[in-house]
Amino acid sequence: MDGQQKSHEAPDTQGKHANEPHNRGVAERLNWLRAGVLGANDGIVSVAAVVVGVAGATTANGPILAAGAAAAIGGAISMALGEYVSVSSSADSQRALIEKERLELKHMPQEELAELTGLYEAKGLSPRTAAQVARELTEHDALAAHLDAELQLDQDEVLNPWNAAIASAIAFSVGAALPFATAVFLPGALKIPITFIAVMIALGITGALGARLGGAPMLRPTLRVLIGGAAALAVTFAIGSWLGVSGVL
Repeated sequence: MDGQQKSHEAPDTQGKHANEPHNRGVAERLNWLRAGVLGANDGIVSVAAVVVGVAGATTANGPILAAGAAAAIGGAISMALGEYVSVSSSADSQRALIEKERLELKHMPQEELAELTGLYEAKGLSPRTAAQVARELTEHDALAAHLDAELQLDQDEVLNPWNAAIASAIAFSVGAALPFATAVFLPGALKIPITFIAVMIALGITGALGARLGGAPMLRPTLRVLIGGAAALAVTFAIGSWLGVSGVL
């Protein structure tokens, strides 16, 4: 008897797919993680290029410290400001779309119901099923149903520009800390080679992590990051060395 009862129970699909991202919240978190990795990568390359360039011109700690601190602080503020402006614009657009949909539902509910039905028909449902689905979802939460079907929006997940700005500044600062520390605190002869090695290792990690979070093969994205970082350090070091030996500084 127990076996017969178990055979009629609904299958436990939750456990089989527990690790799959079936909601936008997971995708949003992955996007934030990728943004954090990219921010750290920017911090590593930007500050490393500055301190290596200055170290190519002089081994004195004063100029390296001043340039590195300015690059780290200015870069973090710039990243935060850029992210705040960008996300604020997106959030304003989201709120405007939500309010527009709210007004349309208030003033012409039948037209909106017909529109929702049409959207589900376009996705492959029969007219009868589409009408039933649209009606039931409208009765449950009309605004949420329309935002999801028409705009792929969730009124409870409007972007927060302050969170984005703070996360971006922190990510940049974390990445900037490594080249800043190696260039300032290591002895003169070791500054450039150790900074270069440390930066390449850090870029390799961020490149591989960014590829992994994006679901891409790790080799090619990691190589792109390493080649770009190495080129930035080589160019700035060459310019700094030329300015140092030419007597311009």
